[in-house]
Amino acid sequence: GSKNQKHVLRPESLEGTDEEDPVTALEWDPLSTDYLLVANLHNGIRLVDSESLSCITTFNFPSAAASVQCLAWVSSAPGMFITGDSQVGVLRIWNVSRTTPIDNFKLKKTGFHGLHVLSSPPKKKSCSSQYPTKNHHTSSTSEAVPPPTLTQNQAFSLPPGHAVCCFMDGGVGLYDMGAKKWDFLRDLGHVETIFDCKFKPDNPDLLATASFDGTIKVWDINTLTAVYTSPGNEGVIYSLSWAPGDLNCIAGATSRNGGFIWDVPKGKMITRFSEHGKNGIFCIAWSHKDSKRIATCSGDGFCIIRTIDGKVLHKYKHPAAVFGCDWSQNNKDMIATGCEDKNVRVYYLATSSDQPLKVFTGHTAKVFHVRWSPLREGILCSGSDDGTVRIWDYTQDACISVLSGHTAPVRGLMWNPEIPYLLISGSWDYTIRVWDTRDGTCLDTVYDHGADVYGLTCHPSRPFTMASCSRDSTVRLWSLTPLINPLQINILADRCWDEIIGNTDRAVESGAPPLLCGKVSRDIKQEVEKLTGNPRGKKLRWFSECFSPPGGSKNLWDLVAVIKGQDDSLLPQNYCKGIMHMKHLIRFRMSKAQELTTVKMSKFGGGIGAPSKEERLKEAAEIHLRLGQIQRYCELMVELGEWDKALSVAPGVSMKYWRKLMQRRADQLIQEENDDVIPYCIATGDVKKLVSFFTSRGQLKEALLVAQAACEGNIQMSPLSTTSGSSKSGGNHTDDYNELLHEVSKELAEWYFQDGHAVLAACCHLAVENIELAMANLIRGNELELAISVGTVLGESAAQATHYALELLARKCMTVTTWDLAADLLMMIPDNKLQLVKLCAFYPGCIAEINDLHEKCNLPDVEECMRLAETIQADGDIFETIKYYLLSTEPEKALPIGIQYVKEQLCGSDWTLDSVCPYLDLLSYIRTERLVLHKCSEFRNELLILCGYIGALLAIRRQYNSIVPALYEYTSQLLKRREVSVPLKIEQLSEELDAWRACTQLNKPTDELPCTPPSESQRMVYSVLVSRIQEEPLKGMVGPDYVAGSNLPSHSDVHVSCLTGLRIQGPVFFLEDGKSTISLNDALMWAKVNPFSPLGTGIRLNPF
Repeated sequence: GSKNQKHVLRPESLEGTDEEDPVTALEWDPLSTDYLLVANLHNGIRLVDSESLSCITTFNFPSAAASVQCLAWVSSAPGMFITGDSQVGVLRIWNVSRTTPIDNFKLKKTGFHGLHVLSSPPKKKSCSSQYPTKNHHTSSTSEAVPPPTLTQNQAFSLPPGHAVCCFMDGGVGLYDMGAKKWDFLRDLGHVETIFDCKFKPDNPDLLATASFDGTIKVWDINTLTAVYTSPGNEGVIYSLSWAPGDLNCIAGATSRNGGFIWDVPKGKMITRFSEHGKNGIFCIAWSHKDSKRIATCSGDGFCIIRTIDGKVLHKYKHPAAVFGCDWSQNNKDMIATGCEDKNVRVYYLATSSDQPLKVFTGHTAKVFHVRWSPLREGILCSGSDDGTVRIWDYTQDACISVLSGHTAPVRGLMWNPEIPYLLISGSWDYTIRVWDTRDGTCLDTVYDHGADVYGLTCHPSRPFTMASCSRDSTVRLWSLTPLINPLQINILADRCWDEIIGNTDRAVESGAPPLLCGKVSRDIKQEVEKLTGNPRGKKLRWFSECFSPPGGSKNLWDLVAVIKGQDDSLLPQNYCKGIMHMKHLIRFRMSKAQELTTVKMSKFGGGIGAPSKEERLKEAAEIHLRLGQIQRYCELMVELGEWDKALSVAPGVSMKYWRKLMQRRADQLIQEENDDVIPYCIATGDVKKLVSFFTSRGQLKEALLVAQAACEGNIQMSPLSTTSGSSKSGGNHTDDYNELLHEVSKELAEWYFQDGHAVLAACCHLAVENIELAMANLIRGNELELAISVGTVLGESAAQATHYALELLARKCMTVTTWDLAADLLMMIPDNKLQLVKLCAFYPGCIAEINDLHEKCNLPDVEECMRLAETIQADGDIFETIKYYLLSTEPEKALPIGIQYVKEQLCGSDWTLDSVCPYLDLLSYIRTERLVLHKCSEFRNELLILCGYIGALLAIRRQYNSIVPALYEYTSQLLKRREVSVPLKIEQLSEELDAWRACTQLNKPTDELPCTPPSESQRMVYSVLVSRIQEEPLKGMVGPDYVAGSNLPSHSDVHVSCLTGLRIQGPVFFLEDGKSTISLNDALMWAKVNPFSPLGTGIRLNPF
């Protein structure tokens, strides 16, 4: 029966009829408890009073076809609301006092899905130059500031505010209503589960995805934008497969509508396959060894092999539904299938039999995907609903490994194309797991996806960048390089080929270090061996491009090549799409503008939502204007019919050109018999033309008036003189412009950097040849391997930063298996004596191993170091004494000497960071197992407290603002809880922290609370701190660290930082207890200023 309805209010036109008109959106007025905005599908929007049950206002749309999808009140402007249309992306702005919209903006071709108004605009960086403050006095000679142009209705100006807009095609953006522009727009995306993803065989930058929403999209993974989308809606698309090579086609498989081939550049479906009828096709696979064959497998129990024009070659019947198939990478006639009957089958196409060659049994539930290994002949894997992945050896007819760990059915499967034992699986348990198939261990489990993980893929030429797709409707990109340490460092350390590249048999030996066994690494090796002279730079670049994820490393290397004097003709074709060197900017922009003007299309046609001719000409004009080519801009504006824009800037070319343009406009208006011609003629002093215009229209009085005015000298022929002071304009502005260029590039770099794109930030600096800042950005983004590669090629100009990066990377290598690599890296630094001492001091081996390392590092053996320490101690050189004790058989003897020295320094009044840091830094390299001994506990606590306090000051020096309070708090806690005698007091620490906060105004004032200026005593405390801290010696290292992915949202795995108590965004770092977490950015900054873990255990932190 029908539910109780207390009050029903239908649109008036429907009263007393049975017609349905569903409500599409409703919102309560934020300023009233009774008013409600209601949108009906056919009858538009009404403002309703729920108290009196009456309709207050009915709003009218400009066209009857428009219907509202969503609406939202604008809280910053009482009575204002906005609506989004359902058919086209038109944003309309309304005020309750009028029945028609104040303004309409067409934002996109597709309709709205949702809208939300953010009342406070996102914070802009305060630029005093742009926003004059209230106390700028206006004098009578100031230039008038024109009021903002109001919209059609002059009574309303638009509210400041941002609308979050979501569209039906998956587009999402932040629209600034006041400025009428997008702050951010992701043009389109999937709106449902993404079942499959694959890279284009001949282009590692293009990734295709297939979705439940009925489309396949092709993404450029450098810009994360969709560049093509399949036409129409195909129903649910389960699977896709690229045509081999550069055929530019994608085969797709659907749940009800068979299979198809989509010609991507032409944008149309060219073939359809209907052999499976209405049954779902779960997998489609285009053979890469024989491009004429495509396999599909379906719920009807058949795996069908056909030619691309639809001729069936084989039909393999299975006892139940077939879910997965995969062509062998070594034999073009072999294909494997996964079936609901829990079995894996291998078929051989060269025989006429329709029976499988092999049947593998073992799974206890249905088998979904199967994948042949690209590097090991005869090895294949299968994933099943039983939650396991099984590895089969075709030649032995056997299952050689079962990988258990997933807690739900397994879907995505991917072998790595370079490391033969690396296998990655995705599951309905929301996780991705990385396996070492040699012994079946799970190397890593990733919890980021918010739902089932369906597809996993990577491109052979970028083997350590993986894409995954999921029911959470996202595609995520991953870097696998952490799994193959120390391979990349072997290349940096110039190790022999045998430690970098190997054959499969060597690589799959149990416990062998990772070796590259794929085609890409072999190709690089061959190319390097062909080079004469010093091939190191090329080798570093090629491997760097193979290891680095997308997002700027190619761009970075192009800029390095330009700086090193490479010929421009060798630059790649897409160089102009990235961040260009300053000397190319104007040239390439000019050709871009020309290209837009001639409206040529690329060979791929228009692509998605190709801009109209008008839009392209506008864009061209804008570029010309920014390049200072005013005349070109004017002419394009004329072509677009925007005469006023052209005329307003024409004097910038010359007065002569402006007059000519005015005359052209006047001639056109006279032809159109348009009254608007009058001001043009008067301004240019063209009296004759104007008089004849009036006469021809019979307006003789008007003609008389103009002629009279001219006779009396009121209408001037405007003189041709240019502006006054032109003689001075030849002065030298280049220095100013140069400074400006650097400022702008710095600002852009900072924007990229804070967005987690350190490599692009470095590109901005390299484009203006600021090598120091480029290197600093790479190091602060923890792109150490890339920084060292690029720094090595750039040479002397990058040397200081390269050495610092080598030092940090050597710290990363101070782990059980890679000590000798750390030594090799430090050997690449010219002045490395002290660094090698620290490495040997920290090395935890037995005496014989320690002595071997000492020998490699050119240091005396441990006994000799003990003797030296005692001798030097007698002479009173404290630093050298500490050094040799640390290298001796009893390193703990260094602790009291060093700590006593630092305590004495801190008791004085004029100590600085530089006078104590070297001592604490050296002491911190004492072997961990000695430092944690019970007999050292007092010294350990004092060392931790001193390192914590000095770390806080270093963090202030480097502006690591997020961890300064945490370091002060950590030091206070240690002081409170542990028995120590150090010249520090808890009250002093909190005073310093408050003074730092007050004087750097980090407790930024909100709009409500004005900032309280620091007190006199706080100023005093802070000035003492500043005098102790002094300048950071490494330029460009000042400012926080941001690693790649810093701004990505966390998903299934929410971690809370034990430093800040806040949820961590971006990469997470686990501390030594295995459960405490901090953000990777904070971990990197902490380790750079305080080597010891925030847990106070005395264990060194190694997040690099």
